[in-house]
Amino acid sequence: MNWLQILLLLVAAYLLIAYYIRERGLFKDHVMFFGPILAIKTERVGFFDWFQKFRRPLRAYATLGVLLVVVVSAFMTLALLLAVPQYLVHTPEPTGIYDPRNLLAIPGVNQAIPITAAVVLGLLLTIVIHEFGHAILARVEDMRVKSMGLLIAVVPIGAFVEPEEEDVEAAKGMPKIRMFGAGITNNIVFGLACFAAMFLLVGMATPLAVPLVQGVYQDYPAADAGLPGYSVITSINGVPVASQEEVAAIMDGTRPGETVTLTAAKDGVESTYTLTLDEWPEALDGDRDSGFMGVYYYNAPAVKEHIGNIADLGLLAPLYLTIAPIDAFIQSNSQQLGILLTDTPEQIAWEEPFPLFWGTVHLLFWTGWFNLLVGMFNAIPIVPLDGGYMMKEGVERFFERRGWSQYAQRVVASISGFVTVMLILLITMPMIVAAVRFVLTMG
Repeated sequence: MNWLQILLLLVAAYLLIAYYIRERGLFKDHVMFFGPILAIKTERVGFFDWFQKFRRPLRAYATLGVLLVVVVSAFMTLALLLAVPQYLVHTPEPTGIYDPRNLLAIPGVNQAIPITAAVVLGLLLTIVIHEFGHAILARVEDMRVKSMGLLIAVVPIGAFVEPEEEDVEAAKGMPKIRMFGAGITNNIVFGLACFAAMFLLVGMATPLAVPLVQGVYQDYPAADAGLPGYSVITSINGVPVASQEEVAAIMDGTRPGETVTLTAAKDGVESTYTLTLDEWPEALDGDRDSGFMGVYYYNAPAVKEHIGNIADLGLLAPLYLTIAPIDAFIQSNSQQLGILLTDTPEQIAWEEPFPLFWGTVHLLFWTGWFNLLVGMFNAIPIVPLDGGYMMKEGVERFFERRGWSQYAQRVVASISGFVTVMLILLITMPMIVAAVRFVLTMG
């Protein structure tokens, strides 16, 4: 079953459930519909009032957050302006990361987002953290909160907090801007904290010298014998081995043309393979006179060093890690960062400091990843994104103070419209060019 069939089945199941709830009038006090989107809501939101006790520090936090959002908004806009001309000149094919399915942030449909507990929980935490930011600052700025809830369309796609509209309309200037920016601020701050915690945890893990065969070289003895990747070598010629060094010590005593019996375990099952050793290829170490099996090992110490080098990038490290899912699930895991994202065979080459260690690492990664991307995307100055509403309020107040209020809406619409066009071009250009090429070919 391909991704499109899975998506269609999910859509069909959702529509049937939504239709049944709507026609039967079920859960009237807690369910409402916005077109095809089902919302589960509650009006028990009085606990947000508690945060008014911390009005001063929360306002300071939100004010700093506004500055952060402005910087991120400018960065995202500049990135769009630089990327679109490059796409117009060198438009990629709609494959890999440019595949249409990868425009959808749906776990299991988007190739870079697997369906795991860490992914689902990280996504839900991101949504809650974002919306709670709006609600808390709304109360801090004396805007009432009417309700909150979860928006569902096929999969949980969002949450909402519903402030009293008249209070939002009455608010002006920084109080309103702080309220709109609080969700983005929460996402970015929490995302950075999750990545920092993840780096600290990975630093606690100890790499092991387990002879874990990551892969085999084609047309060499191990490949010819059928040795699968991610097998752990347990013995050679009946001699037990527990490390790469012990394997190397035995192999140093062999010569090309000799036959060895290799026992390896994969998924808990041991198998035996007979290998006729070859000479070392020039590209690897042609001067060695020992026999060559044609395997390469997973190097846990090197991976830990690589992750440490990424952590040394400081605030740039999370930005670097935004490409990790694309690399791990679409581009053959060349960065060896897949172990941070989901359960992998490589985990056997690490000593875990406590139970559920890797599950915790995965949750921190995906929570940080979703928070950072959701925050950065929402900072784009497009109405109805939060960054767009912040830009709108800022422009209106700026023009109002100068007596130019009649021009404010035109400026807001121009900025929002221009950036929207840039974003649409960036997303759709590969598909448009592919369609044009197909038509020209048919012609």
